[in-house]
Amino acid sequence: MLKLVIRFIVSALVLMFVGFLIPGFGPMSFLNALIAAVVISVLGHLIEALFGKKISPQGRGIIGFLISALVIYLAQFIVPGLEVSIVGALVAAVIIGVIDLFVPTELR
Repeated sequence: MLKLVIRFIVSALVLMFVGFLIPGFGPMSFLNALIAAVVISVLGHLIEALFGKKISPQGRGIIGFLISALVIYLAQFIVPGLEVSIVGALVAAVIIGVIDLFVPTELR
């Protein structure tokens, strides 16, 4: 349970960092970032359950990257205070992917 809480806190901090860096990704409070981290995780798991591991946001390659950007973009319609453009979602997916190489946010 503690690993799950840490995962969401790290994910929220990463989202706040991305919001600070990217013009098409609106900055948000920690609470909104935490909600966004949960929503993005749930959407990712739903996509994985529907279409399989190869097309999930955790999947590597261009399809996983595009699905990650789509999940980030769709999260703005659920999370209050999250504003993302399409370009912002694409750039955020790249930055989050790079950060995930060094600070994994997925439970392994």
